[in-house]
Amino acid sequence: MASSDSQPGDIQAIGALAARYAAGVDRRDRDLFLSAFHAEATLRVFRPGPDGEEVISTRTGHEEIGVVPSVISRYEKTFHFIGNHLVHVTGDEAEGEVYCTARHLSPGIHGGLDFVMLIRYQDRYRRDPGQKWLIADRLVQVDWTELHAALETS
Repeated sequence: MASSDSQPGDIQAIGALAARYAAGVDRRDRDLFLSAFHAEATLRVFRPGPDGEEVISTRTGHEEIGVVPSVISRYEKTFHFIGNHLVHVTGDEAEGEVYCTARHLSPGIHGGLDFVMLIRYQDRYRRDPGQKWLIADRLVQVDWTELHAALETS
């Protein structure tokens, strides 16, 4: 979904941010991951808890956000699958929601475990002076999690 303020290519450029974010995490590629964010961006993670939602992490700026690919490396492999993406553009700013299923593999002697997170990214985007769209604020809203046996880990 695009507003009348969007220019040709805006929605595609904003959508590519979700793909760069996911590929950067899965490949443990800090530079690719950070290429989706403004230098002063904020990344917050919320998770459902027994008393409602709770903030489990807040990172601001490239230095803090840039540790995410190494933090996620505690899993042998990850696989982020991007789904629905709604975007509303107003001039040089936009808001969006991205659906994602993120799988995290922990190997074991007889296969392993697949920790699955069903996520909605609540995003604010901003076009930089060079006309490049970047994530200014991302709230990682974990709606629920699942744990499955993983039979093959290769």
